[in-house]
Amino acid sequence: MPMHHMPATPQLDPSTLAPFVDSLPIPPVAKPIGMHPHPEQHGRTLPHYRIVQREVRIKVHRDLPPARMWVYGDSFPGPTLEIESGHGATVDWVNQLPARHFLPIDHTLMGADKSLPEVRSVTHLHGGRTPAKSDGYPEEWITPGQTQSCFYPSNQESALLFYHDHTMGINRLNIYAGMTGFAIVRDAHEASLALPGGPYEIPLLFADRLLGKDGQLVYPVAPDGDNPWVPEVFGNSILVNGKLLPYHEVEPRLYRLRLFNGSNGRFYRIALEGKPTLHVIGNDQGLLAAPVETKRIPLAPAERADVLVDFSDFAGKNVKLVSDSFDLMQFRVGAKASTPSHAIPKTLRDRPLPLDEKTAIRTRRLTLDETLDDIQNSMGMLLNKTPWHAPITEKPVLNTTEIWELVNLTEDSHPIHLHLVRFRVLDRRPLDTYGFQMTGEARFTGPAMPPEPLESGWKDTVRTDPGTITRILVPFEGYAGRYVWHCHILEHEDNEMMRPYEVLPG
Repeated sequence: MPMHHMPATPQLDPSTLAPFVDSLPIPPVAKPIGMHPHPEQHGRTLPHYRIVQREVRIKVHRDLPPARMWVYGDSFPGPTLEIESGHGATVDWVNQLPARHFLPIDHTLMGADKSLPEVRSVTHLHGGRTPAKSDGYPEEWITPGQTQSCFYPSNQESALLFYHDHTMGINRLNIYAGMTGFAIVRDAHEASLALPGGPYEIPLLFADRLLGKDGQLVYPVAPDGDNPWVPEVFGNSILVNGKLLPYHEVEPRLYRLRLFNGSNGRFYRIALEGKPTLHVIGNDQGLLAAPVETKRIPLAPAERADVLVDFSDFAGKNVKLVSDSFDLMQFRVGAKASTPSHAIPKTLRDRPLPLDEKTAIRTRRLTLDETLDDIQNSMGMLLNKTPWHAPITEKPVLNTTEIWELVNLTEDSHPIHLHLVRFRVLDRRPLDTYGFQMTGEARFTGPAMPPEPLESGWKDTVRTDPGTITRILVPFEGYAGRYVWHCHILEHEDNEMMRPYEVLPG
């Protein structure tokens, strides 16, 4: 990987700041501004939201000046969309951003050349089963003064989704600036489980940033001023719901934490200090079959985890949420609970999740590739060695199931996301990558490894490890149309590690 050239701005040392002096912000729940006609059903109406994208100043720590950010609404994360399964909503995403970008655009990247407006946005509901025209196709951007209108049917199970900018070539910059927020789908089955809710359900967005001593966001660039793109960005300040090292007061009882890795490229391994047991009840696309007990939760960029934590053992104490050597935040546990605690359900679904390879009508083998220059610096990543604008090669048929074999020929782990669909992880198997590149044949170097228990549910983003074939079982349900699949390390996605695919009518 190339050496990153850090801008002249003096860097903040987060260890010089007092920890746990700011309370954890909880994003506001978006309020509909009215009811709109249902786009698909005559006579029905849906909640209609208007969410503005704008520049704001946000204090990420008590002792820092407010940081310039681009957000949805007035906060980072933006307002939380709460959508009832099967009922849906319509949203107007309104671009009121400034005319000039404040982060460094690389005009050599696909879709970011100088002929285009500097400031563009298009919003994608990650994990949503959404018609193609509302999915946020990366080239269907709007400029300041324009509005993107979307219909989200939400014909899907309860799950923690999120919305974020998806603009071709500058997606990584817009999200780094703050353009993301939670979206929660609720359904009757989830409600029947009597899980902790209200103040006992806490959404947590983890996003690392580089901060200057002036408290402002710093985005690293490569030494070549004409080609500032860098392959990964890792900040030394991890923000939780937009705050650096916040605290949150909780009662000694059961809580539901909705964890979301919103970083550009950082992977987390999240645990409570001392590693007490965490009960994972769901991930990207909803509930697992039964709770999974673990001490630590790995999260790649865009992955989510739905976790029950019993704070009763910490009554009257403080306990930190950590990721490896990083402190993330502090929970301050009160001495007494104000209401009786919930119980952890023994089962979460009344029938097992389907996982039958025989349902697949075809298997696609797709490679993850990296191009290097003469001194082994990364020049960019591709999917199946195919650039963005090449003709579409993946055309599954609506209401059929396929197996996708993702062959990682790079030295990085890549979280791969498919729009529209949910899928099951089948297995991962190591292979001889050199031999594969020479002959195209997969010579395996070890046995197939089943998915980790935390991955046992429905997913929309899967970690693909270096030198490994990761197999996923994908039912193509929902809508026909043009979608995309891509790496969710945002710097890779912005440099053509993204391809369109088309779902054909059945």
